[in-house]
Amino acid sequence: MNNVEEVLGRKILILGEMGSGKTRLTAEILDRLLEKTVTEDITVIDMSPTTVPGVGGRVSSYTSNVSKVKYLAPEVVRAPRIEGRNKDEVLTLAEFNRRAIEPLLQEFIMKPTSILFINDLSIYLHAGDVSKVIKCLELSNTVVANSYYSEFPIEDKNSGISERERKMLELLTVKFDSVLRISKQLSYYNIIQHE
Repeated sequence: MNNVEEVLGRKILILGEMGSGKTRLTAEILDRLLEKTVTEDITVIDMSPTTVPGVGGRVSSYTSNVSKVKYLAPEVVRAPRIEGRNKDEVLTLAEFNRRAIEPLLQEFIMKPTSILFINDLSIYLHAGDVSKVIKCLELSNTVVANSYYSEFPIEDKNSGISERERKMLELLTVKFDSVLRISKQLSYYNIIQHE
């Protein structure tokens, strides 16, 4: 992802575990694109949790350039698997996030831009409507999204949100041209091209 030309006109999904650098890479791509394109063409939808230190990270934490684009972020986003003490609490927090994020997706659908960034997509996938995400992807020529992904998902207190997240992510993966898997331990990108 060294050249803007590798991003423009493509849909790219960045996957990795917590702390693997997904948001930092997303912010770096945003910074590079802003050197080459007009800011009115870019929307960032930031779904990252805000309530647990060290979990997630907003794009605004990595670049001040979010002030130059349409930046949509709920004031509060929860971390259901970490904050929830039991199944019911996890599901309640996932639903809280769905209600907080869905209006932002709808706002984008009503007034799309040609370039879309989505940070921490997995948070919405716990309880949200994947068709709304797909609609957003279809409305943009260029998409850079990131999502939590691990071979060993976080314990979800038998709420089923980890399995749902995985299934929704599998549905979405085929909508992207490229999937980058970031390995925290090995510090490398594994790029999968969809033909």
